[in-house]
Amino acid sequence: MLHLLKIDLKKLTSYRTFWVVCGLYFLTIGFSTASGMEFLKWLANTFDKFGSSLNIDRIPLYHFPDVWLNLVWWSGFFKVLLGIMVVISISNEYTYRTLRQNIIDGLSRWEFLASKILTNLLLSLISVVLIFIIALVTGFIYTPEINWNYVFTDIEFYPAYLLELFTFLSYALMLGIFVQRSGLTIILLLLSYMLEAIVKANIDDYFPWLIPYFPMESISALVPIPFYRYAFQEIQDYVDPAAVAIASAWMILFNYFSYLKLKRSDL
Repeated sequence: MLHLLKIDLKKLTSYRTFWVVCGLYFLTIGFSTASGMEFLKWLANTFDKFGSSLNIDRIPLYHFPDVWLNLVWWSGFFKVLLGIMVVISISNEYTYRTLRQNIIDGLSRWEFLASKILTNLLLSLISVVLIFIIALVTGFIYTPEINWNYVFTDIEFYPAYLLELFTFLSYALMLGIFVQRSGLTIILLLLSYMLEAIVKANIDDYFPWLIPYFPMESISALVPIPFYRYAFQEIQDYVDPAAVAIASAWMILFNYFSYLKLKRSDL
């Protein structure tokens, strides 16, 4: 398996686009998650200029245990950048015929797909580790009083986010294999949530029980919106097992459909 991963990484690291998109993703994740407190300070100063006051200590974005869920939920907005990288990667395989060359050189179609899946898993793991480190460091910096009983509370959202990210990248990989054109595939990827929202709005009155089973809905349900706790004093502080099961099923299906397409394609 490690050999397959090395094959795909060798191809990816030769693309300048890979470094640009991944660099942009990780820089955006690092900067946006770590600079939230500075934004709150700026907001407080703005309120002061207009004669109002904002106590940022009452918005514990970076306090343990809130920091875990807050940062991992916010990071989910940027996963589309990694999805675009996956689309470009698989599209280049068709454009430059490297997929065909890999098959000629003795790689089976499943092994080729496995190399892409392993790369998706690696990117997902690196992303989760980065967010974990940022959350841990900022939590220790900004939490007024460290209580070790709460430091690692809500840490279960990180395995859930790993599943969210890996499932989304599996979806991007499937789109790339089916469409094979990077421009159109990226458009479809960017519109996926909107198109699904239109469908959900039209069936909500008739089949509301179906909505949690939609792919993008199930992916989003893994890490709930955390900010209700500050406005309404309520929050889902656990990972929903049903959302995990549904998202896992979609992840398996996305990769299985990718394999079926590769298996039946004339390369």
